[in-house]
Amino acid sequence: MAKKKDNEVNVYSVEGEVVKTIELPEVFMTSIRTDLIRRAVVSAQANRRQSYGPSPRSGMRHAVSTWGKGRGVSRVQRMTGQRTGAQSPGTVGGRKAHPPKPEHDWSKKINRKERAMARASALAATKDAGLVSKRGHVFEADLTLPVVVEDDIEVLKTTQEATELLQSIKVYDDVLRASKKKIRAGRGKMRARRYRRPRSVLVALSSSSESSRAFTNIPGVDVSTSKHLNTEVLAPGGEPGRLVLFSESALEELRAW
Repeated sequence: MAKKKDNEVNVYSVEGEVVKTIELPEVFMTSIRTDLIRRAVVSAQANRRQSYGPSPRSGMRHAVSTWGKGRGVSRVQRMTGQRTGAQSPGTVGGRKAHPPKPEHDWSKKINRKERAMARASALAATKDAGLVSKRGHVFEADLTLPVVVEDDIEVLKTTQEATELLQSIKVYDDVLRASKKKIRAGRGKMRARRYRRPRSVLVALSSSSESSRAFTNIPGVDVSTSKHLNTEVLAPGGEPGRLVLFSESALEELRAW
């Protein structure tokens, strides 16, 4: 049997058998630029950030007065009729000295060509087995990356069928890895973000597919179309090398990139 080239991958059936071998689109030969990938992901996250800040009168809605000097106490503003300090920034219970400004612009710019290069680079990283395993993904050593499946994947209707497909392709162990929730470190535990769930397989289907709902209930699995692939989906957190499963039609649509 002839040795496969670097740009050739197997096409698997829904039963997990090798059907044929095809060449990857030219975009998979792009050099991997980790710096651009991280810039694009940080830019996308920053541009979604919502402006926030307190009311202009926050911390100032008190009836206050100062006792003046000669009483042996500090001359800060105090609640009228009480000793409790209020409103002054340096006072316990006072307003914030420099609160967040609602007009602050959190967005980060990135050039259009750099963003396109980052997406192509993140896509090229999906065929590097070393980077994929470094991200923590679990897969068989003889599996060619990215994983390409026949178009029968695009007619699946139920989550059970989707699960059986992942088991036959031998990537279901990665789903089991992602199904274990981890407790977040730090203050996020107190802010409705107690648990973290790892990312598992990204399923990329053609734009005309109707089987995306079959995969959405599987823990850690994301579904996208080839048209909507972006750097953040291909490299979550800015770390390249996601385990991606393409349908044959979705892969063919990438030849136009």
